[in-house]
Amino acid sequence: MFPDLTRDDVFRIETKRLWLRWPTARDAEAVSRLAGDPAVAGMTARIPTPLPLHEAEGFVIRARAANTAGEGLILAICRRTNPTGLIGIVSVEDRPEEPEPHLGYWLGRPFWGDGLMTEAAGALMEAYFSYAGGKALASAAMVGNGASRRVLEKCGFDCTGESAPVFEARGGPMPSHSFRLDRAAWLARREAAPEGRA
Repeated sequence: MFPDLTRDDVFRIETKRLWLRWPTARDAEAVSRLAGDPAVAGMTARIPTPLPLHEAEGFVIRARAANTAGEGLILAICRRTNPTGLIGIVSVEDRPEEPEPHLGYWLGRPFWGDGLMTEAAGALMEAYFSYAGGKALASAAMVGNGASRRVLEKCGFDCTGESAPVFEARGGPMPSHSFRLDRAAWLARREAAPEGRA
């Protein structure tokens, strides 16, 4: 899915306030602590709470393997002022239950409310369409997660309806709204954006 350019762990994306880089072993503790926070995990369909350190370490290993193979691009979100300090994750990956690659993300609770997730998701979305020649991206936001929905809408995604509930380890169905952005809409958005912004 992703070209050779992204398959080396020196690859990074820089934005005004962020570095998006490959996750490393030293990030596992932050992944365990921040993603395992019930306020964060509860807004996702796939992250357990608590998130044991060994599972976070396994996530880092799987992420690096997927990046190396070009099967996806899973990046640590860091502030430019602290490029070693992971504050979240943003990814584009294939999912068996979806016909198109999926944009996924989470951000540690101390970093909410400052537009950082929109900046990170928008940057990876741009990389997917620009570097990988992607045709479309899917994503989802849990029903009741207005912040995630706003991230997707600000990035140009359209809501396509409610997804079938996902049954996860926490028990019970987790309904979400499906979102989609295709290449034509991405190009139109880029052309309409002011210089230097997408």
